[in-house]
Amino acid sequence: MGGCFSKPKPVEVKVELSLLEKEREVSSSSLVTVLCSPVEVKVKVEVEVELSSVEVKVEVEVEVEVEVEVEVELSSLEVKVEVKVEVEVEVEVEVEVELSSLEVKVEVKVELSLLEKEREVDALSPNGKASPLGDRRPNGAPGHCSDEEAPPPRLSSKPRDYVEATICHVKDLENGQMREVDVGSGRALLIKEHGEFSAIAHKCPHYGAPLVKGVLSKGHIRCPWHGACFNIASGELEDFPGLDSLATFQVRVEKDKVIIRANKQALQAQKRSKPMSRCSAVISSNTGFSHVLIIGSGPAGLVCAETLRQEGFTDRIVMVTADRHPPYDRPKLSKSLESTAEQLRLRSPEFLQDHDIEVLTEREVAVVDVKMRAVTFVDGSRMEYRKLFIATGSRPRPMSYQGMDVANVFHLGTPDDANSIARLANNRNAVVVGTSFIGMEVAAALTDKAHSVSIIGIESIPFKKALGEKVGKAIMKLFEANRVKFYMLNEVSEMKGQHGELKEVVLKSGKMLRADVCVIGTGSVPASGFLKHSGIHMDSKGFITVNKAMQTNVEGVFAGGDVVAFPFPQRNNKKVNIPHWQMAHVHGRVAALGMMGKPAEVQTVPYFWSAMFGKSIRYAGYGEGFDDVIIQGDLEELKFVAFYTRGEEVVAVASMNYDPIVSRVAEILGSGKLIRKRDVETGDISWLSDKSSQ
Repeated sequence: MGGCFSKPKPVEVKVELSLLEKEREVSSSSLVTVLCSPVEVKVKVEVEVELSSVEVKVEVEVEVEVEVEVEVELSSLEVKVEVKVEVEVEVEVEVEVELSSLEVKVEVKVELSLLEKEREVDALSPNGKASPLGDRRPNGAPGHCSDEEAPPPRLSSKPRDYVEATICHVKDLENGQMREVDVGSGRALLIKEHGEFSAIAHKCPHYGAPLVKGVLSKGHIRCPWHGACFNIASGELEDFPGLDSLATFQVRVEKDKVIIRANKQALQAQKRSKPMSRCSAVISSNTGFSHVLIIGSGPAGLVCAETLRQEGFTDRIVMVTADRHPPYDRPKLSKSLESTAEQLRLRSPEFLQDHDIEVLTEREVAVVDVKMRAVTFVDGSRMEYRKLFIATGSRPRPMSYQGMDVANVFHLGTPDDANSIARLANNRNAVVVGTSFIGMEVAAALTDKAHSVSIIGIESIPFKKALGEKVGKAIMKLFEANRVKFYMLNEVSEMKGQHGELKEVVLKSGKMLRADVCVIGTGSVPASGFLKHSGIHMDSKGFITVNKAMQTNVEGVFAGGDVVAFPFPQRNNKKVNIPHWQMAHVHGRVAALGMMGKPAEVQTVPYFWSAMFGKSIRYAGYGEGFDDVIIQGDLEELKFVAFYTRGEEVVAVASMNYDPIVSRVAEILGSGKLIRKRDVETGDISWLSDKSSQ
């Protein structure tokens, strides 16, 4: 027995992998991904050679746990994998490996270098979906992280880090049904569509909405609260708002039982960020040059930066903002006045640093020189760029009155403003000027803090232009029921102070209102004044005009968010301004893809929301210029749906206490289908919740 060769030779060997449980039948044409990372291994080899045969037998003892990534095609009862082992002898290897709860036979192709130093590889979360036929296939987008705040620990594939549970019988769910289920260490959303099961996180990463109440359609699920879309197979974020994708979990069917196997960390996290590249250039942070310079730190700017990294961009990215704080959730400012900048942040400083997205705060741009490809800041410093993305948003609409120097009068723009408003209004008198969504939200938020809250409006009814007179009146009654006084068809003449601090607001009608703090919410205008002599084209209202790829008239200069007018497909590419948080996300992604030479265009249904007194208004579509409003439901009870029409077509929808109807309408409009006025006039809108509409 025994034999040796004059030099080492690579050989192909057969390996039997024996698992802990008995074999089960598997269908053909199925795919399994087994995950591992190469590690340092030591082997003990016993060689038995039959000289008359080409087959050599070896026993290999692996002294450390090895995790391998192998794609295996399952056919009949055996899984065969080819393993290429380079050792000092020709060998046939017998290895026991635990892959899952089934027993398979595998022939594996592996390059084994003895005592090789461990190499780091990204851990991929084993995600799967299953049909009642018993096939197993990947269900997750590889390389996602499970936590937005910091690079998470690699998800281990050790059995103790996973939980497995039998959930239900295959017939317990009909096609198109969803069920939130307990997996032991957390909850998941089980979905059945076209006879196949998928399991994903049960909460939307944006604000935590229960996705079981969302809209399932054609391989994705739409959030019931704010309209974000996720692929049910990969968990990938397909439409905004929000920054993260969903965690996904393995599903299989055995003996008509649906079984979910999930990583415990992923169950707890529920979300994961897309994999991103890092900057490979060695550049000092003091260098006055950036390959991509982003002006503005809102959702458009942040999504632009993250998309560039997700698409493999490895040069420098710098984001500059006049704000004191890095990117934060601005819509929450008017709804949660006491929240700090840290509580509202969209990404932690560690996350931005780990992905080489530099953020320079309190850096206001004064001039853009497109010929020199450089910007000059208010402090006199300068930075050159190769690509520029302008996402400066909007600024408060100027308002003229006497007493402009009186203190405690605010335009809500930052967390510091919000915190000051909440503090000054405590048990005192608050006045809100303007019936914009921000103004009304601030008034609602102050009612449980202030002694009194008054609203001054130039129109007769709040939201009349945006939501129509009937809906506006219903919301006005809600405010009046919560002690808010309205002074409509009125304007401010003077802010009167005592010792420099506000004491009264004087109206043009002569009425005087006691006030210790005043918030002005009379609308906004584009923050584009610094571009006046830049050569970048703007329309008569000051909006930067862009093409479908969010590029301006100047090569290499892109723009997005509230500051732009862009071609809107649902209005035959008429250039419009849609100042929605969700739309800004879309603009950032489209601009980044354009910079990368991967042209895209806006393909989304506008979606926004407002919250007052614990009740939410949801709105989808583009209702500018609507000529009629069809109301279904009960306005008095604030449980209604309002359909906004132009001619014979429904162009937008709003609702209160009627989820997920706005998301369902967004799904229909997003598919390119028309909703006719006659379809919603009948009073029967049950067809909107019929599965056949999915």
